[in-house]
Amino acid sequence: MNSSILVLGAGMVGTCTALHLQQRGFDVTLVDRRAPGQETSMGNAGLIQREAVEPYAFPREPGFLLDVALGRGAQVHWHAQGLWQMGRALLRYRHHSHPQRHTQATQAYSRLIAHATAEHDPLIAAAEAQDLVSREGFRFVFRTAEAFDAAAQRAEDLHTRFGVRSQAENTAQLALAEPALQKPLAGAVHWLDPWAVNDPGALVQRYADLFVARGGRVLTGDAASLQAQGAEWSVHTTEGLVHAQQAVLALGPWSDGLIRTLGYHYPLFIKRGYHQHYTPPVPVRQPLLDAERGYVLAPMQRGLRLTTGAEFAPIDAPPTPVQLAKAEALAREWIDLGQPLPEPPWLGARPCTADMLPVMGPAPRHPGLWFNFGHAHQGFTMGPVAGRLLAEMVGGEPTCVDPMPYGPGRFG
Repeated sequence: MNSSILVLGAGMVGTCTALHLQQRGFDVTLVDRRAPGQETSMGNAGLIQREAVEPYAFPREPGFLLDVALGRGAQVHWHAQGLWQMGRALLRYRHHSHPQRHTQATQAYSRLIAHATAEHDPLIAAAEAQDLVSREGFRFVFRTAEAFDAAAQRAEDLHTRFGVRSQAENTAQLALAEPALQKPLAGAVHWLDPWAVNDPGALVQRYADLFVARGGRVLTGDAASLQAQGAEWSVHTTEGLVHAQQAVLALGPWSDGLIRTLGYHYPLFIKRGYHQHYTPPVPVRQPLLDAERGYVLAPMQRGLRLTTGAEFAPIDAPPTPVQLAKAEALAREWIDLGQPLPEPPWLGARPCTADMLPVMGPAPRHPGLWFNFGHAHQGFTMGPVAGRLLAEMVGGEPTCVDPMPYGPGRFG
């Protein structure tokens, strides 16, 4: 067995990949330019979304698309340069979002989501991270009765098809559950299976600490320096050039830039997102998604985190947090956010694929190189099962999930 392996990227997916490879006897070095969990993995809503069995499809409602085009609403913002760069991938994304194709993608996507909490659970215990995790679910809240009724019906359908549990709550039940609400809402769908993490970056760091305690190495280095040298792979780190027999690319939204240097042109794109923390006088008990407006309020150790929808812009474009201002105004309609913390808004990027499925498996033209990226909105949720599946493939073991739908070869 090729026993030494580099894992490039110390977000949730990369760190969990390193842990699972280590459990199988590999000599693993985890490399990132920053400390574990300090990029995309730290800025999300902190949700391990067992209910998220359907990938986000390209919107097809003409009214919604018109609002996006005209810059109305808080759910989507775009840069002309971003749309130009991502145009082909976004057209393929729209193609794959046709209801029939989306249903097919959901079958493969849901098989990974089904393992979300079960795979996080032993890592949380081993990393002694129980203090970071609440297992009481989270809520989609609704402003109108029509949207609430449709969502309650959809929740029943998902329970029938995928076994995810939820409870519909009327106006009074929601007000009792969340005393921070200042005005009546139509109701909520309380998803019972997800878990909420009050410091997502800290959870990744705990997993990385577990990896180090078990003998792994975490080094600071530049993934762009990855090179094939004979039958080995090498990368530059602050401790010098590090060699290994195999390598895994788990670079999230930066994966596309590196694989292009290797000759792979996949239909990848990013969705940027922002967050800001606030100090509400009445704490929010559980994360809340304003389902008709497209932002999340999530209690964190630092305060109440407001996270935005999708911004289509180049990954290195200057911040344009217009969605954050819009989402804050919308949230203040029904909750007292208090004051924002005196810090600039956080900005990160989600790594997406046109067919809504992650890229996991061997690089088609580079022996010893493996891909594990493209988990879109759910890298934090899928990290442990993605790490396990990739490690099983590297080790030649039977896999917990059929890896075929996620194989890099599907893009040619």
